[in-house]
Amino acid sequence: MQYQSSRGECRAVSAAQAITMGISPDGGLFVPGYIPSINADTLKQMESWSYQEIAVYIMEQYLEDFSLQEIKECVYGAYNRDRFDHEEIAPLVELEPGFYIQELWHGPTLAFKDMALQILPRFLTVSARKTGEQSEFIILVATSGDTGKAALEGFKDVPGTRIIVFFPQDGVSEIQKLQMITQEGSNVCVAGVTGNFDDAQSGVKSIFTSDQVIEQLGRHHMKMSSANSINWGRLLPQIVYYVSAYVELCGRGAVQAGEAINIVVPTGNFGNILAAYYASRMGIPVKRLICAANSNNVLTDFIRTGTYDRNRNFEKTVSPSMDILISSNLERLLFELTDHDSIRISRWMEELKNSGRYTVDDSTRRQVQQMFWSDCCSDAETLETIASVWKEHNYLLDTHTAVAVNVYNKFRQQAGDSSCTVIASTASPFKFGSSVAQAVLADELVKGKDEFQTLEALSAETGIDIPAGIKGLNRRPIRHEKVTSTRDMEKTVLSFLNLG
Repeated sequence: MQYQSSRGECRAVSAAQAITMGISPDGGLFVPGYIPSINADTLKQMESWSYQEIAVYIMEQYLEDFSLQEIKECVYGAYNRDRFDHEEIAPLVELEPGFYIQELWHGPTLAFKDMALQILPRFLTVSARKTGEQSEFIILVATSGDTGKAALEGFKDVPGTRIIVFFPQDGVSEIQKLQMITQEGSNVCVAGVTGNFDDAQSGVKSIFTSDQVIEQLGRHHMKMSSANSINWGRLLPQIVYYVSAYVELCGRGAVQAGEAINIVVPTGNFGNILAAYYASRMGIPVKRLICAANSNNVLTDFIRTGTYDRNRNFEKTVSPSMDILISSNLERLLFELTDHDSIRISRWMEELKNSGRYTVDDSTRRQVQQMFWSDCCSDAETLETIASVWKEHNYLLDTHTAVAVNVYNKFRQQAGDSSCTVIASTASPFKFGSSVAQAVLADELVKGKDEFQTLEALSAETGIDIPAGIKGLNRRPIRHEKVTSTRDMEKTVLSFLNLG
């Protein structure tokens, strides 16, 4: 299988090349030349398969230049009990009949990003070997909170790589920040950015496409790649858990084979819900993909109107990983819906760059609305949802999953749709403990307490242990104190690489 750039100005490449490059030289994203299908018989067989076996099968379809043994080594090296604290890897929890939470946060950093970032370094190592790449890989990452730590943990001390993570200095939770700035590893660099996530993401993209930086790194046998979901190697593993969820529902008898389900995803950068779209195109019967947004509801407005407009106030919310106004992966969806029309995609992306907005044609808008439904959720609604789900189901949501539950309830009321539904749960509630505690604990239990005292109170009152990945985090030494402006991000990269 060959991979094309969504901008159409570069030749098609192999899977290994797409993974090592991360982003196309023309600024586009790599997209598979076609979407493989899973037939009904194979879906039936999958009901008895492990998560790892499903992952191997899905990845075989997209990584044709990898051997079966190479894929198995990547999969079983990433998804095991040493790295994930649940044997099912991405377990389904039934809150009520026909309503399921898929917990995607049982990896080392307690966020769904581990589902991809535990395997991406393995993909990259194999890909480098296949392409004959001798250069050292410089992994550049912009994060709204969870990707950063997951990428740092995945690439820590991986030979032949160095990783640089930029995060909005005042735009992540205290836990997320501490997870990053205490990161160990001889090949890691972390820097706060005086701006929001979109600033950090734009800065990273600018570095990727800088001829000067590319040339300078090349002289020192270095090459940039990405661990963000702009890299196909990050997106591919996310398709797996939606396939796994569907076949598990069939195996439980919750749905009949061929019966469509709804999937609800809290998303800002559109990658996680795009993976669900690819799963549906492969053959998972999906009735509606429900895009759940917080107050930064640029995606909700786009799905409703066909106009993408980032010219609005940037809101800091209690669900900070979704505080995004430039949703990079939407470009891939539009490329698919326009039958790989790179001319239209390039025009829309140029309009976004120059004016901050674009409007798709009527045909594309109708296709979006046939598959996707969206609404948004305020901070007050988020906290109310956490409280109500805890009270009614004795189940503790994080702030992002609460956005998804709230939006799903709105969908159910407006559409009258009671189809079996899976909600993608993207983080442990303890990653956003202060907000969760505010929702479920009495004021006197949190008043005057710092972040970690609040976690202790939350654990004591709910009876849920603080996860090992967070416990004692406040006692770890701070290793990364760099703060940079967006205009100095390039200097930060070159300085870390001793090239500045």
